[in-house]
Amino acid sequence: MMLITVLSVLLASVSLLAFIASLLKRDEWWIRMFDFPRLQITFITLAAMGLFFVQFRQWEMWQWVMQVLLLVCVFYQVAKIYPYTFLSKKQVLPYHGEEDERSLSILISNVLTTNKKFEQLIGLVKENKPNILLALETDHAWEKALEVLEKDYPFTVKVPLDNFYGMHLYSQLELHDMEVKYLIDPEIPSIHGDVLLKSGEKVKIHCLHPMPPSPTESDTSTDRDAELLMVGKCIDTDKGPELVFGDLNDVAWSRTTRLFQELSGLLDPRIGRGFYNTFHADYALLRWPLDHVFHSNDFKVKRITRLRNMGSDHFPMFIQLHLEPRAKMEQEEPEADQEEEEWAEEKIQDAEPRERLD
Repeated sequence: MMLITVLSVLLASVSLLAFIASLLKRDEWWIRMFDFPRLQITFITLAAMGLFFVQFRQWEMWQWVMQVLLLVCVFYQVAKIYPYTFLSKKQVLPYHGEEDERSLSILISNVLTTNKKFEQLIGLVKENKPNILLALETDHAWEKALEVLEKDYPFTVKVPLDNFYGMHLYSQLELHDMEVKYLIDPEIPSIHGDVLLKSGEKVKIHCLHPMPPSPTESDTSTDRDAELLMVGKCIDTDKGPELVFGDLNDVAWSRTTRLFQELSGLLDPRIGRGFYNTFHADYALLRWPLDHVFHSNDFKVKRITRLRNMGSDHFPMFIQLHLEPRAKMEQEEPEADQEEEEWAEEKIQDAEPRERLD
């Protein structure tokens, strides 16, 4: 019985700590890490509540208070992840037509620099035939291995790096005005420019892979948050369709990602469809969605899926979209208020950005 008591108190403490940390607008990595495992924390909280019922026959006031607090924690965590379940309303409507000149498909893969199973990713590309491939954590070895794709993907942007932040973009469609930016950190690139659809319409794209908050990478989330928010602020969906995709090292339900959506007006096709957890590929009980595609509200989604493991710690993601301007009248665009815009600008200034986006 003593062991059950200790375990229930321990689980309850983790649940309450996660709840309190989520309410704090702090950037320390050990606080922001609680943004990630909300589903896991929900189950931990339910387990703590169950253990309290099992072990106590006559309840005292503190036990009732604890149960109420844990119940609040459950509702809070569920409220955060609920939009990413099939029970929620879809933010992006499905496209039921055939693929045509306005269709655009993207495959995103964080390959893990040390992973040398090059043929696994090449096989996925040949199977799914995306218009665009974004490979992340790519070095010179990956660049050499992926040269076999260039016959079908002649338009490229290559940034090979040995620091786990390399980035390679391959496209069947014409690329225009492409730029490699180092928005926050001189060693972390991002790619920006236009892709020309077969219909002749331009779509502005932003490919990102910011640094995560962790004890081995960055003590705070300041730089990651600032990069996402800088891109969010530069997007103007009234000027044309836009896409942001990559390994954002943040989960869809975090305060930063929600603010990014509100600043940019971009939509998340996972809302109402599922989590699409892409990390960690090796640990089924410790997974959350780190690889993302956000798009302006003149797209509908034809297909979105998590692909099979290709030797990395991330699963690849595939999405097929269709440009349909009338969707603007059918899909609601997120919008930030004045207070959120001011908070975003404060976060950006704290990171002391090196470059600005036009």
